[in-house]
Amino acid sequence: MSANTIENSDNTTPHKAIEYDTNIVKTIPYYECFHKETIDLIKSYNNKCEKWLDIGCGTGILLENAQDIFKNTKFILADPSEAMINIAKSKFSNYPKEKIDYIPGCSSQYLQNHIKEKVDVITAIQVHHYLKKEEREEATRSCFNTLKKGGLYITFENISPMSTKGIEIGLDRWGCFQVCKGKSEEMVRNHRDRFNKEYYPITILEHLELLKKTGFESYEIFWVSHMQCGFYGIK
Repeated sequence: MSANTIENSDNTTPHKAIEYDTNIVKTIPYYECFHKETIDLIKSYNNKCEKWLDIGCGTGILLENAQDIFKNTKFILADPSEAMINIAKSKFSNYPKEKIDYIPGCSSQYLQNHIKEKVDVITAIQVHHYLKKEEREEATRSCFNTLKKGGLYITFENISPMSTKGIEIGLDRWGCFQVCKGKSEEMVRNHRDRFNKEYYPITILEHLELLKKTGFESYEIFWVSHMQCGFYGIK
């Protein structure tokens, strides 16, 4: 991450935590669908899941959408950013304390340092593309190890097209989306410059190979849009 991004942000994204929810929908096409599709997949696979870990939970948007559907599920919200966790705590201040745990300062690579219990579901929405190759593999394996047998892992990430031309076209389309959402040309250029410098996307095929390598018995794509993709793996 660039020095400028670090200076102006209190988390791994370029948006300050307090502004994250507003800015992310102006930055990533169909972002709201990521949570809807995630919840739908979990409902289809295991609608009675007992423990659900949301790693890189941000301000808790996913739990906001899921809490009324998964009434008997215990949620664990983890994020490297304490600022993000503090906002989530404020959002869910009236939520039953026995139904939710918070783990600030927690990254996927080090789950075993924070979580001793196995869980039914792990979600990682727009989290792991900030990691370089070795860290990403470590994070994915850590998620695998934290799941129960038969557990479900879901991740959405920025992806890299397979060709230089594909990357160029993808970034052009992404920029057009952001301009339509009211972002300035300078903001779009700055965002474009982050590609493979402040986040490190890999191709769809590399994602599937990673899920296989880290031990998942079944692994699939279940969502693709622009330069984002949703994957799941079953332990």
